[in-house]
Amino acid sequence: MSLRIFLIDDHPIVREGMGRLIDREPDMTLCGESDGDDDPLGAIEKTQPDVVVLDLSLPRINGLDMIADIKLRAPATRVFVLSMHDEKLYAERVIRAGAMGYIMKQEAPAKVLDAIRTVASGSLFLSPDIAQTVIKGMMKPRQETTFSALSDREFQVFVFIGEGKTLQEIAERLSLSVKTIESHVERIKTKLDIGSGRELMRRAIEWVLRNQGPSMN
Repeated sequence: MSLRIFLIDDHPIVREGMGRLIDREPDMTLCGESDGDDDPLGAIEKTQPDVVVLDLSLPRINGLDMIADIKLRAPATRVFVLSMHDEKLYAERVIRAGAMGYIMKQEAPAKVLDAIRTVASGSLFLSPDIAQTVIKGMMKPRQETTFSALSDREFQVFVFIGEGKTLQEIAERLSLSVKTIESHVERIKTKLDIGSGRELMRRAIEWVLRNQGPSMN
């Protein structure tokens, strides 16, 4: 029986390329796709795929939230993240959110397909070095002086600040009130030992430029 794969990526070329790659495999079939704007959760509930291949960076959807939502709405479906971002920056967070694997888009197609099969079988897929880092990170308390001390929501806010979004824009993106975002900002400043909003913005911009480049969204 073929593995049923659902793609979520806002780039049509990526969806087309991945779709062709999947449909060429005798043990896989593409059962649906989404750019993130057309109720992907509803489509996933309807099609019940074995694996959702998810782009972590979507214009109007937060990838970490999407992982959690998929696990809530389709518990039997496994989530596999295919991202342009360096694995070491996000792997632990996506695993904590409920994903079963993470791979970067520049990897060879054969490796991506093997990773999907691994995840579909119920096994975790990460590169060996990152797997050890993730396991160690999840087994010990988070250090309060590092970025890993931030909750997933605080980390999202931090990245959005680094991408130049205003608090109002962040609130709209996350469907939260500005007051709630302000509370997150204060907790971020406390955890990272930052004394002012200006310093927070500088640190966030530096982090984004160093780790993921200018925002594509």
